[in-house]
Amino acid sequence: MKYSDLEGKNSAELQVMLKEKKTELFTLKIKQKMMQLQNTSELKIAKKDIAKINTAITAVAN
Repeated sequence: MKYSDLEGKNSAELQVMLKEKKTELFTLKIKQKMMQLQNTSELKIAKKDIAKINTAITAVAN
């Protein structure tokens, strides 16, 4: 996900995306604890996506 993909979205859409990414991060963490996660870099990518969404939400609010 690129930040430019998020710029055209409104606050409600961004909130929905944020909730989905947080759920995805939660499931990835559980899979990691249960030794079922093969690609651990997915955790890093999910965290970065959450940060990008939060930045976009802040930009829309201002």
